[in-house]
Amino acid sequence: MVGEAITKVSGRAVVVPGADIDTDRIIPARFLRCVTFDGLGEQLFWDVRFEPDGTPKSHPLNEPTAEGARILISGRNFGCGSSREHAPQSIARAGFRAVVAESFAEIFFGNSLTLGLVCATATAEHLVEIGALVAGEKTVELTLDVEAGVLQGGGRTWPVGVPASARDALVAGQWDPLAQLRAGEATTRAVAGELAYLRWTRS
Repeated sequence: MVGEAITKVSGRAVVVPGADIDTDRIIPARFLRCVTFDGLGEQLFWDVRFEPDGTPKSHPLNEPTAEGARILISGRNFGCGSSREHAPQSIARAGFRAVVAESFAEIFFGNSLTLGLVCATATAEHLVEIGALVAGEKTVELTLDVEAGVLQGGGRTWPVGVPASARDALVAGQWDPLAQLRAGEATTRAVAGELAYLRWTRS
């Protein structure tokens, strides 16, 4: 194991309803000019949360109970559109550790996995039930069990899907490719030392 094992995510949830929520809605393009990802959490869903002058709109993420939430609930084809990695970065930096939706855009899913941001699927019917629970009990705690493939809360249990490869990487702490690269530095240097063309370039 080279990273944190992610087996469960627990906390309050926020429902951001809708299908085909694209990466430009998640983090508007003008915020992509940043040198680092710092501050992207505050800019999450900015254009649908705020007026041009910064006045808050009526939006689930602007509710007081959204503060500190760890699970984002949404709809079909979440994260579609351009392949900007800023989208999952903004979700993670806003404090979320999991997204549950009917389906995900493939590149968004992959970018999320490398951050340890769990993406789990649920049926449209179950998402309606989960949304109703959260709407009725805004402070209810949900637990996404990555290993068992279930979401629990309010005395209910719903099956969720996490692809086997992603699930195994999360549970084994193998979801961060940079951490894996650093962990193999000694082996990399040893192999490089045996390569004649690398010895030649250093001489």
